[in-house]
Amino acid sequence: MRLLEEILCDSNIALAQSRVTGNRGSGGVDGVMVEDLSDYMSSKWADIKASIFCRSYRPFPVCRVEIPKEQGGHRKLGIPTVIDRTIQQAITQVLSPVFEKEFLPHSYGFRPGRSCEQAIVQLLSYLNVGYE
Repeated sequence: MRLLEEILCDSNIALAQSRVTGNRGSGGVDGVMVEDLSDYMSSKWADIKASIFCRSYRPFPVCRVEIPKEQGGHRKLGIPTVIDRTIQQAITQVLSPVFEKEFLPHSYGFRPGRSCEQAIVQLLSYLNVGYE
């Protein structure tokens, strides 16, 4: 099966939609809320899928918000639409298993089950045994 077909197959999209719905979150600039995703996908998915296959699909702009930091100030956050998050999740579900096996065990950035805290602990371990 071609990669794009695997990403856009109904079962993968259904799983992605379930994960996006489970994560809850805010809606994006198109006004579609997470709780509306199922109905929206039922009525629009065939057209969206066709536009992806013919390379005319364009993601929506992200909704920019500022979140207050505990120490003061704000952190900028971009919120994609729930449709774009569903497509991103579907891509991740297919590509992550392909590329995850290529990463070295000491790679921590943006990987499942890995965190910056784990990277720091590993770094301290290296420093304690004399690596510089």
